[in-house]
Amino acid sequence: MSVAVAQAKSDIYEGEELLNGCQAVAHGVRLADVDVIAAYPIRPYTEVMDAISKLIADGKFDAEYIIADSEHSQFEIVKHASSVNARAFAGSSGTGWMYGFEALVVTATDRLPPLFIVGNRALDDPGAFGVEHNDAMAIRDMGWLLCWVTTPQEALEHVLLGYRIAEDKRVRMPMALAMDGAFLTHSQHIVKLPSPEAAKKFLPQYDLAERRLHPDNPISIAPQINEDWVMELRRQNWEAAKRARGVIQDAYKEFNNVFGNRYSAPYYFDEFMTEDADAVLIGVGTVASPGRTAVRRLREKGHKVGYVNLRWFRPFPTIELRECLSRFKAVGVIDRDFAHGSADDGGILMHEVRSCLYPAKNRPAIVNFIGGLGGRDLSIADAQKMFEVTEQAAKRDSMDGFVTWIGLRE
Repeated sequence: MSVAVAQAKSDIYEGEELLNGCQAVAHGVRLADVDVIAAYPIRPYTEVMDAISKLIADGKFDAEYIIADSEHSQFEIVKHASSVNARAFAGSSGTGWMYGFEALVVTATDRLPPLFIVGNRALDDPGAFGVEHNDAMAIRDMGWLLCWVTTPQEALEHVLLGYRIAEDKRVRMPMALAMDGAFLTHSQHIVKLPSPEAAKKFLPQYDLAERRLHPDNPISIAPQINEDWVMELRRQNWEAAKRARGVIQDAYKEFNNVFGNRYSAPYYFDEFMTEDADAVLIGVGTVASPGRTAVRRLREKGHKVGYVNLRWFRPFPTIELRECLSRFKAVGVIDRDFAHGSADDGGILMHEVRSCLYPAKNRPAIVNFIGGLGGRDLSIADAQKMFEVTEQAAKRDSMDGFVTWIGLRE
């Protein structure tokens, strides 16, 4: 490698630090040069705001930091900041996320692109601070971008990717960046910090252009239109979500051009040891860690298994995931969520995956696993059990045992 090339590569990163998921997101916000931050912290995402405030206090980051009186208020603050062309950031977890739901829905229907961190947490009652995915998934049909990360490095990088995708004029949708409470928010990893110059090269300035709310640009936002125009606006949001799929692919390609080949096509998900697999598990979030470890151990015993980690939940990668999963004989879908009374009493992710596969000519057998609720651990042994059930599903025709609750106390 020439000296010039080595120097160019070193200019991409400014160093490495031991960071947990929350701290990594804070550095992502700094590198994105966010203008307005609204904070009303609730665990487990609290340290995001603690770390941001420290970066500002230490003179490493210049931003307007507003302490709100509730989750609803902080979401309204960033919504309005975004409408006047300020790059904006907020976040929450669990019931705090739900408390601000009115503002979350309106932000999407107004087609504004702030980024929100969701430190996944169970929805009370009974009192629970552990991870579940129902909080973030509650906005899945509201016009939001929604993805899960599995490491602090991915968390930092997807702050930059999230703003890049959300702010694109073809999209302009709010971005929810989800990460598992405790398992990622508080888990430490070595994180490579991009340089501000590299981040700026990848992420252009936010420009709402003709939709900027300003006295010199008289426009209407959220007028009362009822049956006259609501259908047309819903269709516009629907089209934006469709276009987002292409923008996501463009953004990852540009990210790789700046930072090296960090992510592989199709970008919405990644595969682990699936080349000759007969059975695979698919899940979102940190369940990927025991899932991949179980794959390694079972491979040593001759099992043809693999793991698919779904990164993007909205927009759902229908075509790409259909092509991927129809290669296998059986697919086990892991849900760290619940959908009581749903079709076949399955989880949210399972319904999305099964719907995606319905038109496929070679449909694999599908089974569903619900586990890890309230922060309960999903272990390597649990993952191995899920693989065992999934492998058996390929050999039978009945729906018996379609849904298995994993790690349930007897």
